[in-house]
Parts: sequence; C-alpha cells; structure tokens
Amino acid sequence: MTTASDPAYPAHWEADVVLRDGGTARIRPITTEDAERLVSFYELVSDESKYYRFFAPYPRLSAKDVHRFTHHDYVDRVGLAATVGGEFIATVRYDRINALGRPASAPADEAEVAFLVQDAHQGRGVASTLLEHIAAVARERGIRRFAAEVLPANSKMIKVFTDAGYQQKRSFEDGSVHLTLDLEPTAESLAVQRAREHRAEARSVQRLLAPGSVAVIGAGRAPGGVGRTVLRNLLDAGFTGRTYAVNKALGPERRELDGVPAFPSVGAIGEPVDLAIVAVPAARVPEAVADCGEHGVQSLVVLAADYAESGPDGRERQRALVRQARSYGMRLIGPNAFGIINTAAGVRLNASLAPEPPAAGRIGLFTQSGAIGIALLSGLYRRGAGLSTFISSGNRADLSGNDFLQYWYEDPATDVVLLYLESIGNPRKFTRLARRTAAAKPVVVVKGARHSGTTPPGHAVPVTRVPDATVSALLRQAGVILVGTVTELVDAGLLLAGQPLPAGPRVAILGNSESLGLLTYDACLTEGLRPLRPLDLTTGATPADFRAALAAALADDACDAVVVTAIPWVGENGAMESGDGQVLADALREAAASAPAKPVAVVHVEIGGLAEALSAAARTVNKGAPQTPPNPAPEGPSWTRSSGETEERRLGQSLSTPLGGPPREATRIPAYPAAERAVRALAEAVRYARWRREAADPGKVGEYEDIDEAGAAALIERLLGPAPAPRGTTLTASDAQELLGRYGIPVRPTLPAPDAAHAVAAARRLGYPVALKTTAPHLRHRPDLGGVRLDLADEHQLARAYAELTATLGKPEELAPVVQAMVPRGVDTVVRASIDSAVGAVLSFGLAGAASELLGDTSHRLIPATDRDAAELLRSIRTAPLLFGWRGSAPVDTAALEELLLRVSRLVDDHPEVVAVGLEPVIVAQHGLSVLGATVRLAPAPPRTDLGPRRLPSY
Repeated sequence: MTTASDPAYPAHWEADVVLRDGGTARIRPITTEDAERLVSFYELVSDESKYYRFFAPYPRLSAKDVHRFTHHDYVDRVGLAATVGGEFIATVRYDRINALGRPASAPADEAEVAFLVQDAHQGRGVASTLLEHIAAVARERGIRRFAAEVLPANSKMIKVFTDAGYQQKRSFEDGSVHLTLDLEPTAESLAVQRAREHRAEARSVQRLLAPGSVAVIGAGRAPGGVGRTVLRNLLDAGFTGRTYAVNKALGPERRELDGVPAFPSVGAIGEPVDLAIVAVPAARVPEAVADCGEHGVQSLVVLAADYAESGPDGRERQRALVRQARSYGMRLIGPNAFGIINTAAGVRLNASLAPEPPAAGRIGLFTQSGAIGIALLSGLYRRGAGLSTFISSGNRADLSGNDFLQYWYEDPATDVVLLYLESIGNPRKFTRLARRTAAAKPVVVVKGARHSGTTPPGHAVPVTRVPDATVSALLRQAGVILVGTVTELVDAGLLLAGQPLPAGPRVAILGNSESLGLLTYDACLTEGLRPLRPLDLTTGATPADFRAALAAALADDACDAVVVTAIPWVGENGAMESGDGQVLADALREAAASAPAKPVAVVHVEIGGLAEALSAAARTVNKGAPQTPPNPAPEGPSWTRSSGETEERRLGQSLSTPLGGPPREATRIPAYPAAERAVRALAEAVRYARWRREAADPGKVGEYEDIDEAGAAALIERLLGPAPAPRGTTLTASDAQELLGRYGIPVRPTLPAPDAAHAVAAARRLGYPVALKTTAPHLRHRPDLGGVRLDLADEHQLARAYAELTATLGKPEELAPVVQAMVPRGVDTVVRASIDSAVGAVLSFGLAGAASELLGDTSHRLIPATDRDAAELLRSIRTAPLLFGWRGSAPVDTAALEELLLRVSRLVDDHPEVVAVGLEPVIVAQHGLSVLGATVRLAPAPPRTDLGPRRLPSY
C-alpha cells in the first residue's frame, strides 16, 4: 500500500513535461489513491483503444483490475500516469518478467511494458514522453530491456517504439508484433529526445507569441492602470486576433472597455482564449489562473509582482503559481513580467507595458529585467531598429531564455538574437542550445549580476560553484557573442542585423578627419583587428568623395570591412559646415549597394541631421502601430539602409544560414558616435564569423592506443569501494599516479624528506641533480615565497639547502619537504579538470604562478575536448606568447601539451567518477613535458540531467 505521502513513494519520478503541441502535462507514479481517477480515465477511452491495449473487447475495468493497476511496489511493478488538471490522460506500466515471460524479481532484467492514451490526447506525443520516463525508471531499478506485444493494426504505438532511437528487435508471433528494446541510451535515442524537446518547447513559445485571441484579466473600468494600459497597447498595435477584457467587478450594464467585449470572467466569454494577460494583484492571481485553466487558455503572462523577489513567502507563492499553471497544461511568462511583443504582420501583438512600440525588424530580444527591457526598447526605437519579437520574462519562473532559443533557431523572421540575462538556470542546456542557434544566426548576450555572488531577487535557480569567468568562456566556446554592457549589446546587434559578416579582420578606414581616423586605427589594434592605413579625404571632402572612396574600399580585395569616419566639412568659403546628413547618408548607401558585400560602419561627430537621416532611412512602422515621429539620438547608433542586397550577399556563400525563410531586409548601415563603439561591434562580428567558419570542423577527440580504459575503471571501482563517500575522496599520491598512468600521463615521483638524512637518501635513489620543495598548503605551488630549491647537484648542496629551508620557513613537520629529480627547464603550466552538475565537465589551462592566478588568466573548454579545443586552450590565454618564443626565447613543445590536455579530457569523459584532476606544475620544455604534481578526486558519478528524460525545471 503506497500513497503519495508514504516514505516509499518515489517523488523524484514526478516531472512536468512539454508535449508536442506546446502544452504541458505532469507525469507521476500511480498510487493506491488513484482508483477513481483510473476508472474515470478508462471510461473516456474509446473501444478501439481498449481493444488495442487488451487484445479483446474490454468495456470496463473490474475491481481486480483497478487494484492491480493502482498497487505497485515501484521496483518490479511500476505505473506512471500523465495528468492534466489533476486527471489522467495516459498511463504506462511495466512488470518485471523472467526468460519465460513470467512475473519475476531481480536479478531478472527484462520487463513487459504497456501504454494506454486517452483518444482526445493521442497525437500530442504523450506516449513518447511516457516511454522516456518509464525507461529511466526501469534503468534505475536494474531493468535493461523492455518487451512489448502490439497488434499489427496499432501502427501509432508501433511507431512510438520504433522511433524512440533505442536498439531493438522486432518479430511477428501469434498474430502480434513482438518488440524488444534495449534501454541503454544511444546517440540516436539522445538525438531523438532532443529533437522532440526542441519541437515541443518551440511550439509552446509559438502558441504564446502568435495567439488567435487574447484576454486581459484585470482591465480596469477607468482609464489607466496596468491592465487598461496593456489593453490599450494591444489595440494600438492592431492585434489581428480577437481581444477581450475581463474584470470580475463589471456589472451587467458594462459590456465593453475601449471598444472590445468585456466579461466578468474568462468562462463567461464563451469562446476559446489562447493567451491571458493577468494584470491583477498577486492575491487574486490563483483565482484568475484557475478560471483560465478550466476554460482552455493555453498561455499566461503574469504581470503581478510580490513573488520570489519579495522573500521566502513570495517564493512559495511563485512555486504554487507555476504548479497551478502547469497542472492545467499552460506555459507561463513571469510573474513580475513586463510583457511580450510580436511585430509579425499577421499577428501585431503588443501585450506589454512598452510606451514606445518597436518597428518590425529582424532582431529577437529577451530580457530578464523589466527596467532593462524598457531601456532597450526605447533605445532601439530611437535608433530606428526593428524587432521581430520581444519578451520580458520577469522572474522567469517557467518559460526562460532556453525556450526562446528553441523558437528563434527556426524562426525565419529573426536574424539576430539579443539576450539580457541575470541568471542561467541550466547552463549545460543553454550552452548546447546557444551553440546550435549560433551556427545559424548570431546570439549576443550581456549578463548582469556577474559579480554579486548571489542569485538576483526573484530568480529561483540552482546554484553553481563554477566562477562566472568559466561560464563566460564556455559561452564563447559555444559561439555566443558575450558583451559587457547593454550599450554594447545594442551596438553589436545593430551591426549584425544590418550588415554581412566579415570574411576576415582586415579593416579599411576612410574619412575627412585624420585624427578620428587614427583613433579608429588604434581602436582596431586594441580589439585585435588588422587595420589598413587610414585614408584621409581631408576636411573639404564632399558626399561624392565619400561615395567614391567607400566604393573603392569595398571593391579592394585587401580589406574585409570598412569604417567610415565623418566630421563637419569645410565649405567653399572655408567655413566649417555641418552639411546635410541626408545627402551623406544617400551617398554611403549608394556606394554600399553597388560594391561587394562587406560590413560598413559609420563613426560620426556633429554631422547635422546625419543620425536622424540614418534612423529615418531605416524606420518602418507597423500599420497598426502609432505613427510616432523618431526622436534624435546623437548618443547612440543609428541605421541607414542599402538597397539591392540579396540573401546570398548578406552572409556570403561560406556563411549562409542553413535555415530557410523569406528574403532578408535591405542591408542597413549602423552609425556610432564613437570610434571605440563601432570598432568593438565590428570586432565581435569578426570573431563570430571566424567561429562560424571553424564550427564546420570542430576537430577530433583524442584517440590513443596506450589508454587502458578498462583497467582505469577497475581501479576506480576498487578505490571508491562498495560504499563510497557521497562527497568523494582525494587519492593518495601513489593512487593518483597509478590512475593517471592508465591514461598515459606519467607523474614524476616525489619522495618525502622528513629530515636531512632522508632527503639525501631520496636524492641517491632519484639521481642528482634534484629539487627540494615544501608541500605545506600555505607554500605549495608558491616558489615566490622561497619554498623551492632547484639544481642541487650533490649531498653538500642538498644538506645546506635543507638547513636554509627549515631555518627560514619552519620546522620539517610544518613544511613537509619532498625531493624530486630535476627535469628540463621550460614554462610552468597548470592543467585542471572538474565536474559541475550544472555546467558539466570543464577542462582548464593556464600558466603556473601567482601572477596568472591574480589576473585570472585561465582558459576553459567543455569536455570532451577536441584537438581544436586543445589548441585554442593554449592560445587563448593572455600569456600564451611565453609558450611560442617570447623575446627570443625558444618555443616549447605545444604538441606534447595539447596531447596532455586531450588525455586528461578522455580520462574525465570516460569515467564520470573522476570529478576533479589537477596537474601542477606541468613543465613544458622544448622537447616533451614533465608532470611534477598531481591530485585526483573521486566521487560517485554525478547525475547527468542532460541525458535523462525530458522534464521542465522545478526550483
């Protein structure tokens, strides 16, 4: 007898999931309390589905059936149910069997599995999702195979099994199809799972952003207020669907608000509602959500505050809100949200509090802050930039940036993704999705709250121990363009949305100011670009001169991008003139339109009307949006449009987006008020373009014949023992050396020297010359503190060094001295690997020493690392020149160092029980390298959340 409150109840099997159509369901174990739910569910199943399940007419369940299907031991007999609104919509169960097909217990490792899905919910991917979860449960209970008997006519269920990606066998026996599935996850089953996850989550966002009908709950009877403002914005944007106002205080005499039908509840509307904007106080939100859920609303945007951002009580309210919304199959934006916008001509949705609606464009914008959202919308509007979609998620309790990456990846209306993030709930998944999206279109991220050390108020997310610098490095590895400020976010977004990607780092600079050209030149060098000598057109240059010079630069094969600098020019009478910005804008557009596709950016200072002209040239307003005149914005970038651009020309053949979609908008030329801002945006585009080219060939994981994977696994099992400590254990020096040796990583022996006599004996054993060093924690790896003596050639030098060391730094028992044979001199480096449950396994590299640690000069890559990753690890630190021959020094053996990195990566990837490896120092000489110190930490393998069945996070 097991109930949900019983200690034996496996609560960790409960999960919220997104189904194929974008709705949600809850999966949980079936308990003895579910008898009535089971009977009610079965009554709604068609006779045909019952026949497919039981192979015979089975109109109703007997009392014995109900008892059997609700009583489980959760080991040999398990039943799971998918529920919506608390009621069953599907069930699955397995029964462990032996080789004869009879009921059995462990160690039998096969089980018979059967499904039943309510007809109204067939086709939503319920059975496929249940199969993922019941398979995970079975593996946990020691079951390795599923057997299923399916009638040949039940093609839908056969497809559920055959499409799952597991290794399987299929035969026809006694009039039914016999299927056997090996439950060990495969590359194919993982690919199938992630493809289904992508379709489901993208569909849930699509339902949110493109509703056929919207109800604003809490629209006030008098003008003003949050609800009435959202209603007004919906109408002003020209929303193409049906709009309703809901206010429970409305009397029978009030039938409309602002010209739209008004009702006291969602249920009173009498027609389907796809999206509800909840603009009532937090105390009234549960009632509104229940009203929505009971009447088929698909998505919610909750504007109310006073949730997790207000403290523990608010956090519990937030969790209850998410549970309630998901129980009805609804997805949720918020709470504490600012709203959502979709500028598509067929939708024209502005369900937000935005005072200035954006124009239609090609940028998708997601922000976790309402204040930052307001600033970004206002700034983009003033600069003439258009958006495809905008989302301000507030406390991101349900839908998050991951969901919108799933949507934008295939959205033909979005060319560039901009994200303002204050927390990343699932860094491992975000990195995976960002990498996939970045291979198709730029993803630009600015992350707030990087150094606060705490989670932003309202963001209930798991805590990761990985430093922000490491997360940032991993995001860059995934192709994310990571910028430091909101201004840089906009600057980079405008250039990427309006210009082709550069083919390389060579930059032509032209303009009518030598000084501004030199500033641009210096900025290019600072950002790692290769600027050509600036072309000074002199202050007397006319717009025609600009046009000719720009056309010539774009036609020159020696440059990959052009920066145009402009200041007021000198007129015929010698006086400074601000000129006509429209004339200069037309000249630049004409040159860009007639030349090969290369990115162009404009740096302007006090050019009268230029910023307005560029912004006006780009501005297009939705027909349903108010025609608000543009505001001048000399402090920010603006756009000018270049006509005649094609899709192929925009990205170039080598960087063309693999996804289909309509032709892009005409190319726009961004303008900036400072050279540094323009060059920084261009540099980000150069680095991103290089990443896209290299992403086509990610490299290979190291393969070495001398690796003893099986021997290492046996050693790890022995070292962990039958009951390993949950927090793990650090191996002794000898055990660490043995384990690393299985992967071809020799560690130089170190012998203890508790006194001078032992030091001399150790040196005789190792052979002179030797090194004497302390291993005390406060002196370890700190040669700058005097705890190391090198090149001791004989007993006399060793004895003297021992005496000096103990006299200066402390007693031998405090210093724990050791003796080690000298190795060829080289560059001291550090190699580390660690596993974090949120990020995954990370490989790190840097030079040894206090200076590198103080500067944080360490590079990081995800494991498994490829040969390309290993090469980039060495070259991406600021002190990399020391490895390649700095100031006449001989270059070291970087090939040996890259091989070491790949071997460490293989060790951690092959054996997840190896949760930390530290090799310090690693001396890299001209030929070969030497590992002088090593630490290895083992622990039970951490759970891989990215390999389990699909589930929504619950914080």
